[in-house]
Amino acid sequence: MINLVELSMHYGSKLLFDEVNLLLLPSKRYAIVGSNGSGKSTLLRLMMMEETASLGEITTPKGMHIGWVNQDHFRYENSRVLDVVIQGKAQLWDALQEKEVLLEQEWTEKSSQRFVQLEELIAHHDGYMAEGQAHTLLNGLGVPLENHEKPLSLLSGGFKMRVLLAQALFSNPDILLLDEPTNHLDLVTICWLEQYLINNFKGLLVFVSHDIKFLNNVATSILDIDYGEIREYPGNYNSFLINKKIIMDQKLQEKKNLEDKIANLQKFVDRFKAKASKATQARSRVKMIDKIELPDIKNSSRISPTFEFHCKRPSGKQVLAVSHISKSFGDKQVLNDVNVEIKRGEKVAIIGPNGIGKSTFLKIILGLLEQDNGTVEWGYEAQTAYFAQDHHEMLKENVSVLQWLEHEASFETSVKVRHMLGQVLFMKDEVEKSVLQISGGEAGRLLLANIMLMKPNVLIMDEPTNHLDIETIEALADALKAYQGTLLLVSHDRHFVNQVATRVIAITKKGIKDFKGSYEEYLKYYQSDYLSLDFLSGKDKNEKQDKKDNKSKQDKKGKK
Repeated sequence: MINLVELSMHYGSKLLFDEVNLLLLPSKRYAIVGSNGSGKSTLLRLMMMEETASLGEITTPKGMHIGWVNQDHFRYENSRVLDVVIQGKAQLWDALQEKEVLLEQEWTEKSSQRFVQLEELIAHHDGYMAEGQAHTLLNGLGVPLENHEKPLSLLSGGFKMRVLLAQALFSNPDILLLDEPTNHLDLVTICWLEQYLINNFKGLLVFVSHDIKFLNNVATSILDIDYGEIREYPGNYNSFLINKKIIMDQKLQEKKNLEDKIANLQKFVDRFKAKASKATQARSRVKMIDKIELPDIKNSSRISPTFEFHCKRPSGKQVLAVSHISKSFGDKQVLNDVNVEIKRGEKVAIIGPNGIGKSTFLKIILGLLEQDNGTVEWGYEAQTAYFAQDHHEMLKENVSVLQWLEHEASFETSVKVRHMLGQVLFMKDEVEKSVLQISGGEAGRLLLANIMLMKPNVLIMDEPTNHLDIETIEALADALKAYQGTLLLVSHDRHFVNQVATRVIAITKKGIKDFKGSYEEYLKYYQSDYLSLDFLSGKDKNEKQDKKDNKSKQDKKGKK
């Protein structure tokens, strides 16, 4: 368990939370929620002992093993991927290494005794199943089998983080702390991680995530950082939203009742204070007013930006025609004979596991990457805006937020640009921040502000919810639903995709699955989606539905 005692944290004059007293219990799964900058990651770092609280303390019982994802992958660069995972259990790893050294030496009575001790230690830590368990974790997290024997240095940054997540899970800690574990993961891996944490991990879990579906599926309690305090709510995220509103409504009603009472007492005092026969009663009511304490209802730290996407002019009915597109990188083919037509007003979610070609497809249709074969034809008056997954592609120069947006939107007045920055929560002096110094969430809001000023009729967005807090994600979803133009969206956020998409295109190793309808309807139709590892090899249950669809088409042709 974790005990927070009179815990306070502030940076200079900025207070994150004050005098927090909480007891986090074993076998429960706590999700920390709050706006960007409220102190979610700070609280995790305090639990990891990587930061020191301003006041108070965090205690855990002696002997408790606390696990988290080690961000320092450089120390493992030359290690075999499997070995990186097994190093999650330090005692086991040390015993295995010492055993290897003994096996290369001359045997003595002393070394024989030590060998027996090491065998017992390895058996105690399930060491003879360690590689099998490591393979299982790596497979579940989407690290290809052919990479398990390679050095970590050969993997991309995102896959290195998956290996380090596997290491944290392999350590099987008493307490597991995870900060945005779904970052760098596709939907397949997120689904697997959910099930692992729910069914396999038996310790105390504390995590931060902006993925609402992940929060709802995994959390058994919510720790809400708001109003300068941390309050625990039992249940998942949806339950928390309901209960928080009830508590706030009760507080507001209590304050209103007391204000009404004060007003009535004051009315009596004003009416009778000058009347001798009522003066005593009036003084009594003044004392009653002085004794009434109104509850201190602080302002919430949660603020939502305002997003509104408009089109300067509508596009033609056919927005995009992609014919026989193929693309390979060396020996790896990511797109093979892709044919897609997009109509005006469609909101298309492009889904599939990492590395399957989703971002590549977007870059090809935008002309940022050249296809090997096939054609891309944009329709009449199609005007595109692109939200790239990597914000640094757009924010490279050391200029202020205001200067950057004024340059990008030089067709707009300075007043309009400042107003737009206010809409996306860049207030007062915040517009003078360098774009090189702003957070990921701030960068995302800035890029969205630029798109709003552009007024395109085709929006192309690659993982737009990365780094955004929940309030911003919800505001963005509402704006995209109201958008009259065409949307092509790549996202791993299932809740977001389901709110926005009217069409789903799933890219698989066997081709694409094109479904007209919402993401939820897509799941119901196929009765499974690519949230299974079988999908990666094209062996998923969808084959039955494909055969059924093909047979139906052939029957119709036969009747004609």
